[in-house]
Amino acid sequence: MAKTRDIQRRIKSIGNIKKITRAMEMVAAAKMRKTVEAVLKTRTYANLSWETVINIARMSAEKHEPLHPLLADRKEIKKVAIIIMTSNRGLCGGFNSSLVAKVRESIRKHQQVGTDMAIDTEFILLGKKGEVLERLGYQVAAVFPKMEVALSFDEIKPIASLARQEFLNGYYDKVLVAYTDYVSASKQVPRVKQLLPVEVDGHDHHLGVMGKSAKLDTSLEYIADKSKKHLTDHGFTHDYTFEPNRAEVLDKMLPKLIEVQLYQALLETNASEHSARMAAMHQANDAAGGMVDDLVLFYNKARQAGITAEIAEISAGANALQ
Repeated sequence: MAKTRDIQRRIKSIGNIKKITRAMEMVAAAKMRKTVEAVLKTRTYANLSWETVINIARMSAEKHEPLHPLLADRKEIKKVAIIIMTSNRGLCGGFNSSLVAKVRESIRKHQQVGTDMAIDTEFILLGKKGEVLERLGYQVAAVFPKMEVALSFDEIKPIASLARQEFLNGYYDKVLVAYTDYVSASKQVPRVKQLLPVEVDGHDHHLGVMGKSAKLDTSLEYIADKSKKHLTDHGFTHDYTFEPNRAEVLDKMLPKLIEVQLYQALLETNASEHSARMAAMHQANDAAGGMVDDLVLFYNKARQAGITAEIAEISAGANALQ
């Protein structure tokens, strides 16, 4: 009987855990719906604003105008900052570990080729789980609080201002942002994107384009079509007039663009986090249900064995009395 009581206690304990995981799954699903809606509302604007600035920068290059400081590549990369966006809490599967692994792979890939000098890398953390990088021996320059649901640009402005100023001051030669792109409720992809200097001729400009929305078809083809329609005409750039001049337009737009890109990366990360947590809690809920079923079967077998043993003892006693 002691054995069956132990199994009953374990069944009850797992049942309580199952209730918790079920509740956490429902909470994550509610947050996911809000964050995914925010991602879909802003994704097209973020990518088309990026494309607009890229086209203005290309116009300046074609006319041999001096490049804006936020567009100019450094001849030698000595120090790199990586803004990494993780979660504040765990219980979201491999969400954080996948992003950290992607970042470490990116660090190895961006080492200077042909030299013995390694690039000095510093991290700007957004989310408590990014603190694991400090334990791995990496330098952490700053830590910023991260809200579960981003509500406005104000949450990202201090980070954007820090990255922009330190890049212009020459302290950082390159600034990257590491985040998780939201593709679907079942798929999230970690990415490392160059933020500064803005790559005019790069091929990895856009956020979230690997996930197509049924409401907003945010794909590379969609962005290219809009760019061709509004910024170019049959492959030739429109002869726009900029007031007061192209350089000042870039000077006003680029800082805002950095904020928009970071804000969109944060929205993508939040949607991915809650999707990953919902999936992890759903799997935990299913696993708990499976464990309860196995334990109930084991309990029934143990109870049946106990009853059989008692019947055998009674029969043996009755036979001995006869």
